[in-house]
Formats: sequence, C-alpha cells, structure tokens
Amino acid sequence: MSTPLLTAAAVRRLKPTAVRREVPDKHGLYLVIQSTGHKSWALRFRRPDGTKAKLTLGPVDVSDRELADDPVLGQALTLAAARALAASINRQRMAGSDVIADYAAAKRRRRSESEEKDSNTFATVLRRFFAEHVVPKKGRKPRRWRETARVLGLVYQVNGDGEPSEMAGGLAAAWRDRDIRSIDGHDIYAATDGARRHGIPGLGRRNKGLSDARGRNMARALSVVFSWALEHRKITVDPTLGAYCPPPPPARERVLGGDKVTGDDELRWFWKGCDALGYPFGPLCQLLLLLGVRREEARRLSRAELSADGTLWSLSGERTKNGKPYELPLPPLARAIIAAAPRIESPSGLVFTISGGPLGGFAKAKRRLDAAMLAAARAERGQAITITPFVLHDLRRSFASGLQRLGVTTEVIEHCLNHVSGSFGGVAGIYQRDPLLAERRIALERWAAHIKGLLSDTPSNVVAIPRKGDRS
Repeated sequence: MSTPLLTAAAVRRLKPTAVRREVPDKHGLYLVIQSTGHKSWALRFRRPDGTKAKLTLGPVDVSDRELADDPVLGQALTLAAARALAASINRQRMAGSDVIADYAAAKRRRRSESEEKDSNTFATVLRRFFAEHVVPKKGRKPRRWRETARVLGLVYQVNGDGEPSEMAGGLAAAWRDRDIRSIDGHDIYAATDGARRHGIPGLGRRNKGLSDARGRNMARALSVVFSWALEHRKITVDPTLGAYCPPPPPARERVLGGDKVTGDDELRWFWKGCDALGYPFGPLCQLLLLLGVRREEARRLSRAELSADGTLWSLSGERTKNGKPYELPLPPLARAIIAAAPRIESPSGLVFTISGGPLGGFAKAKRRLDAAMLAAARAERGQAITITPFVLHDLRRSFASGLQRLGVTTEVIEHCLNHVSGSFGGVAGIYQRDPLLAERRIALERWAAHIKGLLSDTPSNVVAIPRKGDRS
C-alpha cells in the first residue's frame, strides 16, 4: 500500500512528538518535524557514487502564499514550492550533476564572497591600514598619524592602544560599508572639495570660506590609504592618482630680524611680547627662537629628556621629524628659561603644561603674542609702526638666518636644525657621522648671547665671523 501524499492542511496539522520524525511525500521529499515544533523540508537521494545523501531545502511556509519566482534553496517553502524545488534538483541529478558537491561549492563561494566583501569595506581596510602600517610600534612612530586618522574619521586613544572609534559624521562612518573597490575618482573629488568648502567631515569648519589646507589634508590622507591598499592588492586601480589636490601655498620667506626697516628690533619686541604673554606659551616661544626647534618638539619637552646638569636636551627618534635621535646643547639663557618653569607634577613630566598634558590653544596664544609684540614696538617707535605677520614656524627660519648672519657655517646650522638633507643628503649623509656637538654648542651660545644683548642697554659683543668668501 503506497504512502498517501501530504496536503497543505496536513502539513499545518501535524504536531511534534517527543522525538524528531520525517514524514515522506514523494520523489524523496520529506517533511521534517523537530521535537521543538520546527518544521522544514528535506530531500533524500543517492549521489552518483551510490552513497546516501540528504539536502535540507528550507523551512516550512504554512501561509499558502505561493512564490512569484522559482523557489531556491534556503528560503521558506510551501508544500507546492518544496515539490517544485525537489523536482528541479532531481532533474539536475538525472542530468548527471552531483548536487551535494555543487551546492557545497556554491555555499563556499558565497561565504568567500561575503568574507571578501567584509574585508574590503572602507572601514575594514582603513582600520587595517592604521593597525599594520601606521599605529606606533616599538621604535617607530610616524608623524601626525593621529591627525590623519581624524581627517578620515577615526579617533584613537592617546597612546594608540585599542580599537579606534568612529567619529560621528566622519568619513569612516559615511563610507563604512562601501566596498573600497567601488570608490572612484568622483568620490575622491567630492570628499576633497567638500572638506575644502565645508570642513573635514565630523570636525566641522574652523574658519569661514574656502580652505585649501583642509582640502589638501583630505586629499593626502586618502592618497596614502589607497596607495597602501593598492600595494596590498585590495584594489587594482588607485582612484587618488591624478585626483584633484589643492596646491600648496607659496614657500614662506618671513624672517624676524631680517627686515630692513625694523632689523633686530623685531627680535627684541618678540622677546618682550613673550614676557608679557607669560607661562607657559611665552617661555615656550622664546625657546623656539633660541634653539630653532619645531613647535611639537618644544611642546612635549619633558624633564626626563634633560641631562642631570640641564645642559643637554636628548630627543628620541620617536620625537623627531626624521626619526633619528638628536642631542641639543642648551645655552645658559635656554637653561634659565627651563629652570624658571614651574614644576607641575604629572606622569608626563612636561616642562610647559597647565594640566599635566601637552598644551593646546596655540592660535589664541599667538594672537595675544602679536598684540603684546605690537605694543612693545609702538612703545619704542610710535603708533605708526607695523609688524609683518608671521607664524611660529617662521621662528625656525629666523633662527637659521640669525646664525648665518653671525657667520656660522651651513653644516653647523643644518645640524642645529637636525636636517638630514641639504649638506648631509646622499653620500655625505652616509659617511659624515660627526654630530658637531661642540660646534653647535658654540653656535647656540653665540646666538643666545646676541639675543640677550638685544634686550639690554649694553650692545652685544657678539661679532659676526666673516665667511671665507667674504674676506678681502
């Protein structure tokens, strides 16, 4: 006696029992009823090698709503849809296909495609870029990597440990699920021009109007990420190649003390302006002029970097732009400035700090310095005097130009600036390893004496040493 075929009503009516059971329909189709009450469809058959096989077709659909399209493996199936899918699979078997192997291969392919898609999203690639290439490791700390991450919408902890968080409204959040291969030149342009016109996403606009600097920051950040993605075969075409990037501003030439009208008086007014500004920004800016160091180097000066007698400042490679350790002899005037700084106890041991952490708010402090400097100038020269605007990095150029006017050789000046190009590029940089520490100490002391002489009523006794080509 043959087994009666299932009906839609019977499929709904059949109840679970204490054990799992299978109710046959036809052509190898079974209704599987779990003890929990869950119902699904399964197909039993023999593979081409004669072994028994079972293929789960999908859960039972008791709604009586038939599918508009052909049924596929894994979706909810009515009785009619399950029979149609079973018939389709049986036809494939009759044609010689090993449907178990075919469906297993298709499943692996879908999983692989899904994993590849997940690994190629912009958010995943961006995190991998910073984790493997940028976030500081032992002995290596790329410059400004944290700022680059913020431009792209990621925020890291101060020490770089842990997973970054996405900035609300940032680019990482906006492009989070996008396949990095789908991002093209139009997207790069939109991000760059948007930053230029409206501000970095998530950071807002700090100044009104267009800002080429914002656009450059975005374009350069995207370029380094996509260049890395190309190297690591995440993409086959770098969409940032040939993309719009706002041009850099003209090279700055501002030198304090180099103006024909104001001369070295500018240096005195600057120093008095720093005195009026007070700790911590005033003495920090005075060190920038005295030593020619970069703002970030002076901002993070810690007492642990100073020698026991305070005559030497040692910076690790993580603290310098070129990644090389650097020792800077401190002239007496610089030592006095550091010694006068109040000791604010903190784990960082920073010399210039308010709360124990690195200083911020330089833009506001610079405006106060400009006003104090102008007041000092007008007290000497009258209300008609003006001062050409300058930025703090111009102090580094002013330092180098001042040493040059005092007759210090180019090699010593470049060592004072911790440059690895110029006179020390190429072969010279490989074989000339003398740090010229003694020569630099003399040069820095002469420059400090020159500055100190400008501040007193007694003329400075520092005389420029004529260069070989200037001697008659």
